[in-house]
Amino acid sequence: MAIGPRLELRQAQTLVMTPQLQQAIKLLQLSNLELAEYVEGELEQNPLLEKREAERTVENEPGDQVAQTTGDSSTTTLDQIVRDGKSDDTPLDVGMHEAMNADEPSAGDGVGGDLYLHSKGGRSDFDSEEFDFEQSTSKDESLQDHLRGQLGLDVGDMVDRLIGVQLIDLVNDAGYLVGDLEAVADSVGTTIERVEGTLSRLQRFDPPGVFARTLAECLAIQLKERDHLDPAMQAMLSRLDLVARNDVPGLCKVCNQSTEDVLDMISEIKSLNPKPGLAFGTDLAQTVVPDVFVRARPKGGWLIELNADTLPSVLVNTRYYARISSSANSEADKSYLSEKLSSANWLVKSLDQRANTILKVATEIVAQQEAFLTHGVAYLRPLNLRDIATAISMHESTVSRVTANKHMTTTRGIFPMKYFFTSAIASADGGANHSAESVRARIRQLIDHETPEQILSDDRIVEILRVADIDIARRTVAKYREAMRIPSSVDRRRLKKMIA
Repeated sequence: MAIGPRLELRQAQTLVMTPQLQQAIKLLQLSNLELAEYVEGELEQNPLLEKREAERTVENEPGDQVAQTTGDSSTTTLDQIVRDGKSDDTPLDVGMHEAMNADEPSAGDGVGGDLYLHSKGGRSDFDSEEFDFEQSTSKDESLQDHLRGQLGLDVGDMVDRLIGVQLIDLVNDAGYLVGDLEAVADSVGTTIERVEGTLSRLQRFDPPGVFARTLAECLAIQLKERDHLDPAMQAMLSRLDLVARNDVPGLCKVCNQSTEDVLDMISEIKSLNPKPGLAFGTDLAQTVVPDVFVRARPKGGWLIELNADTLPSVLVNTRYYARISSSANSEADKSYLSEKLSSANWLVKSLDQRANTILKVATEIVAQQEAFLTHGVAYLRPLNLRDIATAISMHESTVSRVTANKHMTTTRGIFPMKYFFTSAIASADGGANHSAESVRARIRQLIDHETPEQILSDDRIVEILRVADIDIARRTVAKYREAMRIPSSVDRRRLKKMIA
C-alpha cells in the first residue's frame, strides 16, 4: 500500500447541537427571574423583539398529557412561527416536541401579523400612586461608613486617623479585623505599637465588639463595656470550646466558680452578639419567587400552574421587519435581518417549549408525591429523575435541567423542585421503600419528643425505626443527625438537664 496524501469519503452519524438547540437547553435551566434577565438582554440586541404586556394562564392537573396555554385571539401558533421564521425546529426531546405542538393557541389578526408569546404582566411600581422615589433610592448605612463617621469625631491626630482609615478598610461584614497590623504600620510609616494603640481606641467604637480579631476578643470587648470582664469571665472566654459543649463541670474547674454562677455566666455570654457588624449595611433577604404554583381543588385533585407574573412577554414585530426588509438593498443587511428574525422566532418557540416542559414535569412530580402534599413529609416517596423521565417520555438530563434552580409553592410551603427527589431506604420486611427525607423527619421527631430521663442514643433510634419497618444502619442515623445539626445523645442529655 502506497504511503501518501489522498482524499477519502466517510459516512458517520454524529450528534450536532445547533446554536438554537443550545439556547433552548440553556433556557430550561434558568429560573423565571434569570429568564427575565436573559430576555432583557435579547431585547437589547434584537431590534425585532419587543416586550408586550398581556394575559396568560398556564395550568395543568396531574394526569394531563399536555399543558394547556390559553390566550386572546391575537396569539400566533408555533407552527406559524416556524413556517414564517424558517427556524431550525430540532426538538430538545421527543416529549417536549409533542407538548410544544399540541393544543396550540388559535391564530388571529388582532395585532396586524405580529407574533408573540404572551403572559400575565405585572404592574410596575411607577404605576402605583403611593410610589415613593426617595424610598426606592435610599440605602442603609454600611458598617464602614458608620465607623468612618465615628473616626472623624473621636480621633483628631492625623496619623492616628490615617491608621484608623486603614483599619476600617480591613473590617469584614461581621465586624472582625482580618488584616495584618504590621502591614498597616509599614503602609502608614509608623510603629506597630502606635497601630495597636489606635486599634484599642477603635475597639471602643459602636457597635460593641467591632475591630475584634477573634470571637473571644469580640465577646471580651462587649463584656468590658458592661463592666463584667472579671478574671472568672476571662477564664471562661479562654475555653469557649467548653461553652459550646455545655460542659458545666469542666467550666466550674476552669473558672473556679459554683455551678449556679457558671450557668449565669454562660447565659450572659449567649446574650452577646458574636457578629456585631451584621447590623449595618447587610443585604436584605431575598424572598424566593416560585416558578410553579400547586393548589388544592375544592372538589379534590390539584391545580398546577406556572407563575405567569414572572414569565417574560415577548413579541416578534413582523410588521417592522416587513417595512425595513423592503428597503434593505445590500446582502449584508438582508442577511442581518433574516438572522435576527430567525433568532427572535426561535426565542419565542423556546420560551413556549420551556413553559410546557416545566409544567409537564411539575405535573408528574405532583402525581408522584400526592401523599406528601396531603399528609406531610412522613409520606414523601423515594423518587429519582429516571422515574419522572420514564413517566413523561423524556430524557433524564432534560428533567434535571427543568428542575434546577426552580421552586414550587404548595400547601406545605415553598420547596425547590429538587426537594422531591430523594433516595430510598429499604424496608425491614421487604415492603415498599422509604424516602430518606421522611426518615430524617422521623428521626427529628423522635429526638424532639425525648425527655431528660430518656435520651435516645443512635442505636436506640435504629431499634425504634426497625420496629416502624425502616431498615437503617446506625452510622446512617448519625450522618442524618449531624446533617440536621442535632447534638449527640451525651450533649443532648447535658443540655436538657441544664434547661430542666
